[in-house]
Amino acid sequence: MGELTLSKETITQLLHGDHPEPRSVLGFHQVLNSKQKPIWIIRVLEPEAKKVLLFWEDQAEDEATPLRRSHSGALFQLKLTPRSELKPYRLKIIDKDGNVQIRHDPFYFSTQFTEYDQFLFAEGNHHRFYHKLGAHPLELDGVPGTLFAVWAPNAKRVSVVGDFNHWNGRKHPMQILGSSGIWELFVPEVSEGMLYKYEIKAANNELLLKSDPVGFFMEKRPSTASAVTDLNGFQWNDQQWLEKRESRDPLKQPVNIYEVHLDSWQKINEESAQNNNRSMTYPELAERLIPYACEMGYTHLELMPIAEHPFDASWGYQVTGYFAPTSRFGSPQQFMEFIDRCHASGLGVILDWVPGHFPKDIHGLAQFDGTALYEHEDPRQGEHKEWGTLIFNYERNEVRNYLISNALFWFDEYHIDGIRVDAVASMLYLDYDREDGEWVKNKHGGRENLGAIDFLRQLNETLFHYHPGILSIAEESTAWSGVSHPTYAGGLGFNLKWNMGWMNDTLRYMEKDPVHRKYDHHLITFSMMYAFTENFMLPLSHDEVVHGKRSMLSKMPGDNWQKFASLRLYLAFQIAHPGKQLTFMGTEFGQWDEWSEARSLDWHLTQFPDHHKLQEFVRTLNHFYLSKPALYSNDFDWSGFQWIDLHDQDNSILSFIRRSTEELNDPDLLFIFNFTPVPRDNYLLGFPEAGPYRKLLDTDDPQFGGSGYNSQQQIEPSALTWQGQPYRATVNLAPLGCLVFEKQLV
Repeated sequence: MGELTLSKETITQLLHGDHPEPRSVLGFHQVLNSKQKPIWIIRVLEPEAKKVLLFWEDQAEDEATPLRRSHSGALFQLKLTPRSELKPYRLKIIDKDGNVQIRHDPFYFSTQFTEYDQFLFAEGNHHRFYHKLGAHPLELDGVPGTLFAVWAPNAKRVSVVGDFNHWNGRKHPMQILGSSGIWELFVPEVSEGMLYKYEIKAANNELLLKSDPVGFFMEKRPSTASAVTDLNGFQWNDQQWLEKRESRDPLKQPVNIYEVHLDSWQKINEESAQNNNRSMTYPELAERLIPYACEMGYTHLELMPIAEHPFDASWGYQVTGYFAPTSRFGSPQQFMEFIDRCHASGLGVILDWVPGHFPKDIHGLAQFDGTALYEHEDPRQGEHKEWGTLIFNYERNEVRNYLISNALFWFDEYHIDGIRVDAVASMLYLDYDREDGEWVKNKHGGRENLGAIDFLRQLNETLFHYHPGILSIAEESTAWSGVSHPTYAGGLGFNLKWNMGWMNDTLRYMEKDPVHRKYDHHLITFSMMYAFTENFMLPLSHDEVVHGKRSMLSKMPGDNWQKFASLRLYLAFQIAHPGKQLTFMGTEFGQWDEWSEARSLDWHLTQFPDHHKLQEFVRTLNHFYLSKPALYSNDFDWSGFQWIDLHDQDNSILSFIRRSTEELNDPDLLFIFNFTPVPRDNYLLGFPEAGPYRKLLDTDDPQFGGSGYNSQQQIEPSALTWQGQPYRATVNLAPLGCLVFEKQLV
């Protein structure tokens, strides 16, 4: 029941755009007159109108009834005798220039965000709150429009603005819902594709113009408006893929990831100067990238952040649109099609996800409602000085809800297969990249970020609850214990952790002149001291080929032949080492130059024999990995690995065995690596069983650009113990080469 008359304070708030609950005053209301009989009253706020008229759905436009102007000419009002049935009505608005607009009254429609929604959001458990917040095209009472909702608890007023109301914040003020801090409004006639933002009036009366934190699509940079987008209706064809994923343990499956920056993987050069060196679209990437990755034998694509970001040089790690795939490459539906086609081709898709920080862009999350809403207010807690970004306040329920719902969104709506969580170390430690006095201790006096720990555990518990069989991967660079252990055992709940120690040690080793490697033999062996303390992924990522670090091929010492041989050797060592693998694009064909987000990979190099043969080697190596369960089914237990010899540092030679799980009972694989350019004839090697053993892979094969030094296709060990093994045989080791043997089944 509304008010028959309005107070001066209410009128002033309406006229100045300060009323937090305009739906309580504007639109349709049933009130009691002086005789206590019900009447209908309709109020419309139209500051620029000369006349406002109303007609019902069953009336013609020329039967419209004029509303009475009042209160400085901005507020129009009509009192009516109740009709037999209440239905939506239309307003005919005539401005001072005689222009006519006909639309439904947004304040006729009731709010849709329920008290239960508000309760779940406040306690941080509204897992799929993106169904309610953001902009959702729908019909209410048979009227098409868009339902807008945004969280801004400290705002004085929030309006939705866009092309549909000439970006005028007084046209569509939103309704705050109790103490939830959520503002909501259904705007009729606003349809898919229309641009919008939120005009937020802060407590100090400053006007802020913000993109939608839950917007599903955004304008292409440098523009920053959100766009009304309907994510429904795409016809997925990957149900069988999802069902199989749900029933499988990903840790016992092959995981060999091709890390890709979509914008620079391959540019398109066209005759038009305007389109020269342009980015590929999602459909073009589907046509080229997917078949290439499949042919090369990768199991997953890991996409560097594709959530909307305005700054190309951030590589996607400074996100302003957490729920919006970047418009650089096309529409959300085209990105869905890209993922659907990945699944049809047998490729999983992992997204780089960035919950550790966000940029200070004025249209983004920073100071969203005029206060530190998503971030901490204290810069000692809320700012990354290294990156010039802000840190999420993980202790706030609504912020945790926002991030967890966002991660779930990508699995629900885009069917992704995993996330790689960026910069976990920066989240876990309050003193990350801070000097004494620049950080705030936790309640126990420690440096651990308790809010972030709780958030990560809640994140993984939620994701695995709804989507068993997915990957949740932590880029965590410290010795934090239990990153990939389940939360019930005190871990963070990820199922994989990047092994930054392996990457740093082995790259240092490979960059050394081979003559000096024997003095740092521990760098290539030390990772096995801790290999099974976590479920590790072995990353050779984009971070290792930028900022003066040189490309992988350029890191290798020696002449060109030695560089190519060393890279083949190193990639074979990565595949052979326990753990899952990730390799950055361009490594597979020997990119010479460092990676740059601004230009394409140097695909022209593949026309030259050395690069083409390296690419063929990587393709062969990847398919070899896929064909051998010993390399992926038992990655995280000592039963899957056994040293033959790790002590021959004088010759820089390593040898070990990889084994599959007992139930698979696949043949063992024997690896021997020669990390010097010196061939070793008649090298004595221990074997676990009687032969014969056949050679499966030789990184020095001429088809890969090698010398073909080893000609032993089969080896028959003798029953003499060596290196702790009951059998032994001599092997001719190629320079900078790896040999792989497998016992032949008789």
